[in-house]
Amino acid sequence: MEERNWEYTLRRGQRLRRGYTTGSCAAAAAKAATAMLFSGKKIEEISIQTPAGILLKLPVRNISRSGLEVSCSVRKDAGDDPDITGGIDVFARATEKESTGVEVAAGEGIGVVTRPGLQVEVGKSAINPVPMAMILRETGQVLPPGRGVRVVISIPGGEELAQKTFNPRLGICGGLSILGTTGIVEPMSDEAFKETLALEMRVIAAGDPEFIVLVPGNHGKEIALRKLYLPENRIIKMSNFVGFMLDKCGEHGIKRILLVGHIGKLLKVAAGIFHTHSRVADARFEVFAAHACLLGADRALIEEMRCSSSTEEMVEILDTLQVEGLYDLFAARVSSRAEEYLYNRIPVGTVLFSLQKGILGMDGGAKLFLEEFSWKKSSFWV
Repeated sequence: MEERNWEYTLRRGQRLRRGYTTGSCAAAAAKAATAMLFSGKKIEEISIQTPAGILLKLPVRNISRSGLEVSCSVRKDAGDDPDITGGIDVFARATEKESTGVEVAAGEGIGVVTRPGLQVEVGKSAINPVPMAMILRETGQVLPPGRGVRVVISIPGGEELAQKTFNPRLGICGGLSILGTTGIVEPMSDEAFKETLALEMRVIAAGDPEFIVLVPGNHGKEIALRKLYLPENRIIKMSNFVGFMLDKCGEHGIKRILLVGHIGKLLKVAAGIFHTHSRVADARFEVFAAHACLLGADRALIEEMRCSSSTEEMVEILDTLQVEGLYDLFAARVSSRAEEYLYNRIPVGTVLFSLQKGILGMDGGAKLFLEEFSWKKSSFWV
């Protein structure tokens, strides 16, 4: 395991403190409770390896032993990120079971998924796949051979706190989600982050302004790398700052732009929204509904979309229209609005995907770009 100085990050001279996710807390608490259950020893600090490759050493709190079970917690530290779950305690209760291996269950304060379209199946507890894998792996490391343990993850007060999040709107009922793709919380200072993005853009443009790939986040980056085979040194994670990054593309003379993102994020651009955070603007349903109407959808289908909890669910509903090239049309509208934003000075192509179906479609600009790139891509890889 790698141990390195991870607590702080520098952004344009500003020193910001990182934190760790609820997923990391759950994995650490589960590992500590299991280790104490089978060793009989008190553990006040536990180490876990995060998907980011960072070794965390976290204090163990609220240790208790009752009969044949051990309970403890790890407190979430969100660093300098304005995270509503910062400071909560994530508990794990470990009990030996007859069958071998690790079993994970959710207790108080963990939500249940009630609608399709999320990373967890309907009816399952809202523990996302990466945190679940972390819990299983870290707990398995301290489980003696031939033994079994049942671990229950809980967050006291999680149901009340979840009302201040987007969980109810997403169809996650009864509590919070156990989240995290890297295990680490990166502090989100908007201005500091935008300055970092501008610097990254400037460096790329100084080397060669031929093209840039803008993605909202990790999923878009993975699609660009693993499905479209684009070079990592050309991909920038722009977060919600679409307009800001388009401005920077114009400022630094970028010749071509490819947008690769989840349909729920980039479809907002089709409505002329260039800061895509849901608190700033959220017109996903309205854009879906407008396009569906133009394609002949009836009122019943539009109403079904209105009652859906996510764009993933809206995609499932739209698929019933059976319109060939539907998402290519959506992508073309995104590109058109982005080009208008740039006063038609830079050509833009768009690739849209969903978590459930992968790549949904792309417009003509994206197809042309990818065709041209395929025969000259070697010159762009470093």
